[in-house]
Amino acid sequence: MLQRDVIEDTGQSVLADPPRLRSVRRIIGGPAPDPAFDRLSMLVNKLVDAPMGAICLVDADRQYLAGHVGMPDPLGTVREMPLTHSFSRHVVIAGRMLAVPDVRADPRMRDNPAIDELNAIAYAGAPITDPDGLIVGALCAVDTEPRIWTPSEIALLSELAEVCSSEVCLRIARVAADEARRTAESAQQQMELLAEVTESLAATMDVSEAMRRLGRIVTARLADWCVVAIADEFGEPARVSAAHHDPGHADDMDRIAGLLTATREDLRSMLLAVRRSGSLFRTTDGAAEVRSRILDAELTAITTRAGFGPSMIVPITSSVRRRVLGAVLLVNRPDREPFTAAQAQTAAEIGRRAGLAVENSRLYREQRHMAEVLQRSLLTDLPEIPGIDLHARYQPAQDGAAVGGDWYDAFAQPDGGAVVAVGDVSGHDIKAAATMGQLRNLVRGDAYGRDEEPGAVLTALDHTLHGLAVPASATAVLARVRPAPGGYAVTFANAGHPPPLLLLPDGSVQVWWVPPEPLLGLPPLGPRTTNRRTVPPGSTLVLYTDGLIESKDLLIDESVRRLAGVLRANAAYSGDELCARLLETAPRHYDDIALLLVRLN
Repeated sequence: MLQRDVIEDTGQSVLADPPRLRSVRRIIGGPAPDPAFDRLSMLVNKLVDAPMGAICLVDADRQYLAGHVGMPDPLGTVREMPLTHSFSRHVVIAGRMLAVPDVRADPRMRDNPAIDELNAIAYAGAPITDPDGLIVGALCAVDTEPRIWTPSEIALLSELAEVCSSEVCLRIARVAADEARRTAESAQQQMELLAEVTESLAATMDVSEAMRRLGRIVTARLADWCVVAIADEFGEPARVSAAHHDPGHADDMDRIAGLLTATREDLRSMLLAVRRSGSLFRTTDGAAEVRSRILDAELTAITTRAGFGPSMIVPITSSVRRRVLGAVLLVNRPDREPFTAAQAQTAAEIGRRAGLAVENSRLYREQRHMAEVLQRSLLTDLPEIPGIDLHARYQPAQDGAAVGGDWYDAFAQPDGGAVVAVGDVSGHDIKAAATMGQLRNLVRGDAYGRDEEPGAVLTALDHTLHGLAVPASATAVLARVRPAPGGYAVTFANAGHPPPLLLLPDGSVQVWWVPPEPLLGLPPLGPRTTNRRTVPPGSTLVLYTDGLIESKDLLIDESVRRLAGVLRANAAYSGDELCARLLETAPRHYDDIALLLVRLN
């Protein structure tokens, strides 16, 4: 009994050998007739004079008739049977030719149901081998009566099995070549997909936009529809985006995103499969494992309409903090095949690259926030001055988180007037911001409580910067505003800066062009000029940095005229609203903007 168990275990291990099974499955043709194998079976029938001839391929639990003659229906049509009906499996296990005169007397075969169902009495089978010599099945002859197989018949069956083995090897080689080609094409497609994901995600620092881009890419090339969810962090709400390859489902996808954002329990359920393990979760049909986690009835209905078949939940992982940040649910229609191992590997890599995009966005937001806090801390609070209303805005550039050198300042003078200034230190970094702070403080120190006009103040600033070796290069407009009979006296100096604008009470706009003078920080060339204007009450003086007007499509003169037109068109608005309107018209946001409005009542 023990010996029989050992033999059965050995036979089962031979039948289940993975390389052998791989070869068998490469040449299984299904129930359709195979002319080449049917012809070989016909030769067995004619040359050996056997009622039944067959080419049998032996799988782990089934036997397939690649070719046959004389087999009765339904076997002749179905062309497969369970291993319990297979004589040829013993050829595979034995590894050699078997010629049995009467299977009813053979201990290995006497219980085979095919004896009664096919009236199979005598059996002779020769091994069919693959390119590696593994036995994939047998070319066999079957008789309905006991029969002594002659040496010439056995030799003939062996020769025909060799011919059949050659055909098998050719077919396996073709299939292997096709598989290699498909694998190469798939690998190329996956590389292109990952490259597209990387390029698209790297082009934005906005998490929501990155999620939308990711959804568009994966639904175009990997899945029918998807849900991307980023877990809530630092008190922020969870972010959810959904996409479908069919534009007709766009409204449903928007609704899915809204429901998952509002229904936090369902969102957590969707993430649960990956957040604990941090590994990919793949299903075959999508219904049992994933849909059971969706509690909302409307959400269930929408996902059913979208088509909930094979699915994967892929973790969005942070390589920086080594934690799961969210997940991507990838879903195919029920009629599609399950995701392959290669697709799962690609999806996992997409999750890692999405995690990098999320982390980059987080770091960008943190750095930008710190930069803006630092920048604003360097800008002074506007004073309250009788008869003078001050309004200011600072808008950082939109293409980075760097601190800039744009600044504005205003402070009251003991004589009831005010000093106002706007400047722009070259550069967009901490060094520029620090230089800006130095310049502002030097201006305050030189101008407060003194009678010097703006030209003299900037001249003194030139000497100070040169003498103290302050590495500054900056443009600036400095103006002194004093009450005067019938209005205000305004004096100003311009160091290479865009011209101030004056909005008059009647809605007209003056552009205060003056002869150009060098930037601050250059070697002193001589005294700077003070320019004088008399301004009626109800006027508004506008000082600004070049970020408000610079455009690659317009010359500086045209840009200034354009700004003057915007100022005229919005003259009726309050100071705060006028600031907002002016900022809205900025032609681009690649440079910081400092804006100061001085309303003279």
